Amino acid sequence: MSELIIDGKPLAFVEGQTVAAALVAAGRVSWRTTRLGHRPRGVFCGIGVCFDCLVTIDGVGGQRACLVPAREGMTVTTEESTDE
Repeated sequence: MSELIIDGKPLAFVEGQTVAAALVAAGRVSWRTTRLGHRPRGVFCGIGVCFDCLVTIDGVGGQRACLVPAREGMTVTTEESTDE
């Protein structure tokens, strides 16, 4: 099994999984909140139509976790919005 780094911690994933699939497989169903109301968000549509699963990958923000294949050594940071 391979590992990526999520919020500074290793996360194992199976080859062929997206970042979102790896997070959900590890039991993490939300990884950001909405600007208004701070409601939890994670993978919703799973096909890249919505923007609920946004993360920062290797320093590039606004990446849809459901579209990006997980790869060894990838660094993922979740996005917790603090804007009102």
